[in-house]
Amino acid sequence: MAGGDVMLMEDIERFIEERRAAGFRFDGAIWPLRSFGRFAVAQGDQFIRSETILTWAALTPTAKQRVRRLQTVRLLARYLHAEDPRHEIPPEGVFCAPTGRKPPYILSDAEIQRLILAARDLGPSGSIRPWAYATLFGLLAVTGMRISEALALRCADVTNDGLVVRETKFRKSRLLPLADSTWEVLRDYLSRRACVVGEDDHVFISLYGSRLSYYAVWENFRALCQTAGVPERQAATKSVRLHDIRHTFAVNALRACPDNRDRATQHMLALTTYMGHARISSTYWYLEATPELLDDISQAAATVIHGGAL
Repeated sequence: MAGGDVMLMEDIERFIEERRAAGFRFDGAIWPLRSFGRFAVAQGDQFIRSETILTWAALTPTAKQRVRRLQTVRLLARYLHAEDPRHEIPPEGVFCAPTGRKPPYILSDAEIQRLILAARDLGPSGSIRPWAYATLFGLLAVTGMRISEALALRCADVTNDGLVVRETKFRKSRLLPLADSTWEVLRDYLSRRACVVGEDDHVFISLYGSRLSYYAVWENFRALCQTAGVPERQAATKSVRLHDIRHTFAVNALRACPDNRDRATQHMLALTTYMGHARISSTYWYLEATPELLDDISQAAATVIHGGAL
């Protein structure tokens, strides 16, 4: 391997380490970056070349994989180009992206209530299992937490001021205040949980006293949806996902957004913080992904226009 080739691989490793040190969850990008590095070296490249990136990205079988490969290596190219302009930055939009995210299903209040009641009927009778699932789904519905955040909660994270969410998608902690009614249900669950023998200090535990796993929650969620008759109406999607509970919370919060422009901006910023989004654009995505919200916006805009406010 020539000196320039060695340097290119070293640059890739340095980029990976710096991204990790900056707090990014970068594990999923490590293999593609190293794969690209090996491919570029095999081509005899000493610097990143757009043609090499596009050739390497095109080797994958799906459009989604090609787009992800290009996006990942573009980050590396921009980073190295800032140090040495001989590294080329490939253009965006070369590959067509997939049509978008799966359309969400917005649960009604009645559907959420039936889901919780179905969870309370889980067996074995007298165990912590029905209370754990009922409380978990209820908490997801009223806080919009990510399922990973809820399952990572520890007993010490339940404070008088609210829930301290420490293990977030973007590694940022935040405090979630709770309504009095939510506190009442959570404290009742924790009193039952305290009777379970075990050393695991996670809030939501299994029948055997260990932390609930995502797979177990997902399996039970699917079964409980069938028991509770969710979805109860014709849905655009074939099934309801756990993430749709969070989406439902966001949509309901956006529906409560004030009409005044300044207050609406404050509302959006608060919701972005509460949901743990890194950018407000992530919160606005719930607007464009939910047809009924867009319809509300268009009607409000039409009222303003026809009312002569513009």
